[in-house]
Amino acid sequence: MSRAFILTTVTVTNPQAFAAYRAAIAGLNERIGGDMLIRGRTIELLEGDGETGEVIIVIGFPDAGAARAYITSPEYQAARPLREAAGRFRIRLVA
Repeated sequence: MSRAFILTTVTVTNPQAFAAYRAAIAGLNERIGGDMLIRGRTIELLEGDGETGEVIIVIGFPDAGAARAYITSPEYQAARPLREAAGRFRIRLVA
């Protein structure tokens, strides 16, 4: 099986809720076998649609099943209200 990645872009509209969301899921990807590869803010939009300041997150997993286990885990689902209050999230599974 090949590695899979969760690629998330976030437009944060509520920084306090975003901080609470991050705290709620801290360490979850590692417990499921994921590696945080990228977490940062867009400093410049070079081409296409998007926003400067958008948060980009890329987490690598051993396979698509592990990536899905992360998203469907009880811990991640429990943080859903915080995520929804924090801003606009676009979450993709890439393999």
